[in-house]
Amino acid sequence: MKNSLLLMISIFVLLASCKKKSDVVVGSPQQGEISMEVDESFASVSEALTSRYMALYPNTKINLKIKKEDFAFLDLLEGKVDVIVMSRELNEDERNAYQKETGLDWLPAKFAADAVVFIVPKDSPRETITVEEIRQELNNDKKNIIFDGTNSSNLNFVAQKLNTTPDQLKFSIINGNKNIIEQLNKFPEKIGAIGLNTISRPYDQESEKLKNSVKILKVVQDNKSYEPRVENLVNMSYPFTRVLYFLTNEKYFGLGNGFIRFSCTQLGQIVVSKEGLQPYHIFKREVQMR
Repeated sequence: MKNSLLLMISIFVLLASCKKKSDVVVGSPQQGEISMEVDESFASVSEALTSRYMALYPNTKINLKIKKEDFAFLDLLEGKVDVIVMSRELNEDERNAYQKETGLDWLPAKFAADAVVFIVPKDSPRETITVEEIRQELNNDKKNIIFDGTNSSNLNFVAQKLNTTPDQLKFSIINGNKNIIEQLNKFPEKIGAIGLNTISRPYDQESEKLKNSVKILKVVQDNKSYEPRVENLVNMSYPFTRVLYFLTNEKYFGLGNGFIRFSCTQLGQIVVSKEGLQPYHIFKREVQMR
């Protein structure tokens, strides 16, 4: 189902324009309960950050829910959820809808560099794929590239990178990043598109097993090939590097904003690093020689 997000938002704004929301201020950064929705592609880093925050502040509870990126954004506008994670840029209409429905300026809280990774079966002879090949495959009736569903962060970001929209692309679907990896060997001619965070966790047995069961393709752009490694995320040389950021509808400094601030501080950025992603805020490490 390839519904345009713009159409969905337009319908929502028309329906919501007749009702007045009341601001209810509850909780604080050290106590309270909120809901947070994230796309499955970056569930791992989100789980790590929320778990660490709740360990620091035992009187807090962050209910983490997995939801497609587009629908999480709509839930934020409707006030069904307090915080979301996004990976693509909002267009002008979406920003206006955000400002209208939340009463807040659009100020994305960037916290990590992630990537969309292209994979093939382990025994595939293919080693690389060019950006142009990706574009061509996504206009091919054979639908050789597999995404984890419509309205997902991976599909949204690739479409935006290629200056098009998801409804203009042709692709196959296997729900879930993990499922794409586990089922890819059944489709030797296909190419999977997954989120890096699915396989980025170092020293994690499940992550390593998933990573080792497929081949990660280098992406070629301007005659240079790039792997989705942390060092290529720092300067965004890997063509499909994306920046993850938080959005909230919380109008005061409560649990939502407290968690976001924590995620962007040094302690939160260490959690991001341990997830195998590139922290957005790079802190200097000082070594004292004695």
